Amino acid sequence: MVLNYLWIGFFFIAFLVALVRLIFFGDVEVFPRMGIATFDMAKTAFEISIYLTGVMSLWLGFMSIGEKGGVVQGLSRLVGPFFRRLFPEIPKDHPSIGSMVMNITANMIGLDNAATPLGLKAMEELQTLNPQKDTATNAQIMFLVLNTSGLTILPINVMVFRSQLGAVDPSDVFIPILIATFFSSLAGLIAVGIAQRINLFDKVVLLYLGSISSLIVLVIWYFNSLESEQARIVSSNASYIILISIVILFMSVALRRKINVYETFIEGAKKGFEIAVKIIPFLVAMLVAIGVFRASGCLDFVNNSVAYLVELIGLNSDFVPAMPTAYIRPLSGSGARAMMIETMETYGADSFAGRLSSVMQGTTETTFYVVAVYFGAVNIRKTRYAITCGLIADLVGIIAAIWVSYIFFS
Repeated sequence: MVLNYLWIGFFFIAFLVALVRLIFFGDVEVFPRMGIATFDMAKTAFEISIYLTGVMSLWLGFMSIGEKGGVVQGLSRLVGPFFRRLFPEIPKDHPSIGSMVMNITANMIGLDNAATPLGLKAMEELQTLNPQKDTATNAQIMFLVLNTSGLTILPINVMVFRSQLGAVDPSDVFIPILIATFFSSLAGLIAVGIAQRINLFDKVVLLYLGSISSLIVLVIWYFNSLESEQARIVSSNASYIILISIVILFMSVALRRKINVYETFIEGAKKGFEIAVKIIPFLVAMLVAIGVFRASGCLDFVNNSVAYLVELIGLNSDFVPAMPTAYIRPLSGSGARAMMIETMETYGADSFAGRLSSVMQGTTETTFYVVAVYFGAVNIRKTRYAITCGLIADLVGIIAAIWVSYIFFS
C-alpha cells in the first residue's frame, strides 16, 4: 500500500510542480522533459534487466557450485547464531542464510554487480517460507533494510571516479565512508529490530556486532597507515582478490566432492533468466516515476528551500551543494552517481562539496530501486514498514556523512 501511494505521489507532485514552473516561471520545456523522461527511463529499466540477466546467470551458477559443494552451508553455520536472532522465522540451516551472507559480503567489498543476483536468490529462498505471498515477511524486511543501508568496507567505484576527476588523494573519503555507512547499517538494524521486537541486547548479537565493529576499526587503522596511492591500489585489488578466491574455493570444494562443476554451473545459471524477466515491470514502474519526478524540477526546489532555511537560522551551508546526491541516492544509483560527478566537476573533486558528495554516494543504497527489484522478483506488493526503515537508515547515513565530512574536511 505504501509503495502504491508513493508511486502515485511521484507523478502527482511532479505534475503540480511542473504546472507552477510553466505558469509562474515560463518554463516551456518542463513538460517535454517529463515526457522524454518516461521513454528514457523505460528504456533504461529494460537495459538494466537485460544486463542483470547475464550477471544473475553468472552468479547463480557460481552459487549453485557453492551449494552443491557445501561451502555456502558452511558459511550459514558460521553466522547461524547471529542470524537466528535477527531472523527468528528462518529454520536452522535454511539455504537463504548462505545467500544472504554472500550478498552482504559482496556489498561490503563494493561489488554491487555480484551482490544483486545473490540478493535476489536470497529473496527467492525467503519467499518459500512466506505464507502470504504478496506481503513481505519480517525476515524479508530485515534482509532488504540491511541491504539498503549498504555497509561498505571497500568503496572502489567512488575512489575510481574521484581519481578520474583529478582528486589529489582519491582515497581520502575511504574512512569517512566507512564510518558513515556503519552508522547507516546500525540505524537500519535498530529500526527493524524495534519494529519486530528483536532483542538487540542479546549476548550473541552484541558479540557479533562487536566483532564487526572491531573489524571496521582494524580496516580503518590499516588503510590510515598506507600512503594514498598505495591505499587506492590495495583497496581496488582486495575486492577482486576476495571475489575470485571465493569462486576458486567453490570450485575446489566441489571438485573434492567429485561434483560435475560445469553442469552444476549451467543448472544454476538457467534460473537467472527466469528471475530477470519477473523484475522488468516493477523496474519500469519505479524508474519512470523517479525520472518524471526529477525532470519536473522537484529536486531543485527542495535544494533551494534547504539552502534558504539553513542560511535563515545561521548555520553553515557548505554542505548544501552536495545535497542533490543525497536526494537522488535513495531513488537512483546512476542518478546519484551523475550528481556526484556533477558536484565534483562544478566545485572540484577536492572541495568540501566534492568530498561530501563522494561520502554520501558511498554511504547508502538505492532504497526504492532495491525495493522494486528485490520485492518485484518475488511479486511482493505489500511492503509493510520496509521503505520506512530503509529511509531511516538513509537519513542517518546522510546525517553521519555530513557530520564526518565536517570533521575530516572542513
